[in-house]
Amino acid sequence: MLLALNESFLWASLVWGSVGTAYFVYGTRQKEPWPFAGGLVMIGTSYLIDAWWLMSLVSIAVIFGVRWLMRRDFI
Repeated sequence: MLLALNESFLWASLVWGSVGTAYFVYGTRQKEPWPFAGGLVMIGTSYLIDAWWLMSLVSIAVIFGVRWLMRRDFI
């Protein structure tokens, strides 16, 4: 994997990694499985995906997926 270290990638990685960390901490403290797993996925995408726009799409999809699963009370 070749990282494109441009300004857009670094900002997207910072934002989505921070949001993922917040989801991870929330899921850990509240003992909720979906925010915990969503946080792990978002943290992973900030390391594994090297296109800022694809990282943003995946992270937004994870946010909506976690919210949908929490509203439906899936466990």
